[in-house]
Amino acid sequence: MTAMRRFQQFIDGRFEDADHGFPSLDPATGEAWATMPEAREADVDRAVEAAHRALHQGPWPALSATARGKLLYRLAELVSGNARTLAELETRDTGKIIRETSAQIAYVADYYRYYAGLADKIEGAHLPIDKPDMEVWLRREPIGVVAAIVPWNSQLFLAAVKIGPALAAGCTLVVKASEDGPAPLLEFARLVHEAGFPAGVVNVVTGFGATCGAALTRHPKVAHVAFTGGPAAARQVVRNSAENLASTSLELGGKSPFIVFADADLESAANAQVAGIFAATGQSCVAGSRLIVEASIKDRFLAILKERAERVRIGPPLEMETEVGPLCTARQRELIGEVVAQSVDAGAMLVAGGRAREGAGFFYPPTILDCSAVKAASLERELFGPVLSVLAFETEDEAVRLANDTPFGLASGVFTRDLSRAHRMIRRIRAGIVWVNTYRAVSPIAPFGGYGQSGHGREGGLAAALDFTRTKTVWLRTSDDPIPDPFVMR
Repeated sequence: MTAMRRFQQFIDGRFEDADHGFPSLDPATGEAWATMPEAREADVDRAVEAAHRALHQGPWPALSATARGKLLYRLAELVSGNARTLAELETRDTGKIIRETSAQIAYVADYYRYYAGLADKIEGAHLPIDKPDMEVWLRREPIGVVAAIVPWNSQLFLAAVKIGPALAAGCTLVVKASEDGPAPLLEFARLVHEAGFPAGVVNVVTGFGATCGAALTRHPKVAHVAFTGGPAAARQVVRNSAENLASTSLELGGKSPFIVFADADLESAANAQVAGIFAATGQSCVAGSRLIVEASIKDRFLAILKERAERVRIGPPLEMETEVGPLCTARQRELIGEVVAQSVDAGAMLVAGGRAREGAGFFYPPTILDCSAVKAASLERELFGPVLSVLAFETEDEAVRLANDTPFGLASGVFTRDLSRAHRMIRRIRAGIVWVNTYRAVSPIAPFGGYGQSGHGREGGLAAALDFTRTKTVWLRTSDDPIPDPFVMR
């Protein structure tokens, strides 16, 4: 029997065991493979105190912005050089297939490179003030200690879009990895240490929401909470932040519409749809989980998708040939099974999949539900799995109505050759991202974030770095004349 691997938390520049631990399960087998440190309130307090101390004392606040950028660039090179190790850990601990983790982590390094270059380009401003004897300017200063709360899916990417801009802005962080699959982020802490960041600048812990998460988000020395997760957890984060009046940025997932018009290139649209819902086993916040297809081509398009779904290679996530791996947790597979069954009972037509794979591991096949004639449960909630719900439309107005018929608003896709129609759809869809004739494209240069219950704030791009700063207004009087006595009438 293989010995259990033991991971440690990273606080104030040191790796250490926590007083408590918990097992992490391999989603491909359902068996425990590692022990994770369970941070509780005392651990969180030490981590925040370390971050607060590093923010105000020692080498970090004395570094120039250019020097911060060089450290970030060093971190980027280490991520790139250790991409294979990180990818294998993420695959082992979350079930995400190795071909996806390898590609994504290689690209994560570019996010750190981007913010390395941006560090000394976060500028203030000179104000043309209306008083002749005054010079007034704005300084941008780090907002303070940042609590970065990262889910298990795409965790190194979702950490990079928080850690990169926060460090570029001069902040310090406590990063909380999800209790599900935290291994890659705990290993990432070793690269932070190797890169040479001063002690306390980046701290990495993991634990459960009710203990570790609550203690972190309400801590009086946390100034900003950057959270990715679900709306229910986000509401608790917001309640906790009332204790410390921390600002928040929230990325909360979605139920993204994928709209296909009759004039679209159907092969291209089908490839994008398969990638948009079955890649990452559907465990993506921007998964195109609601296909809204023009009625005249619905049957033809579904036939293409059915064929693609049924020939997907399901298997061990560490094998490069595998195209769909297991879900991260058993509870997620149970939820998906329940919602699919409810949807079929309500009248949805099962086009493909719909039955959990027998045997070890948390596998669920690519599933397509035709919900054109019913209000199915699968249309309402983010399932975080490989389940596509299909609706048909007759007119452009109906497509817009169906697309916006959700409390979420993170991402959307539009497939059409009609440029005028594309521009109309871009204006009318209520979502933070609109992809036209493509899907799931990302870049460190482009911000992303949502509308409605998909949250607020933006990650990526210059906008993210500015979110980790606050402005200080400086007034300097240039006149040599004494200030008049305010109580002498003139």
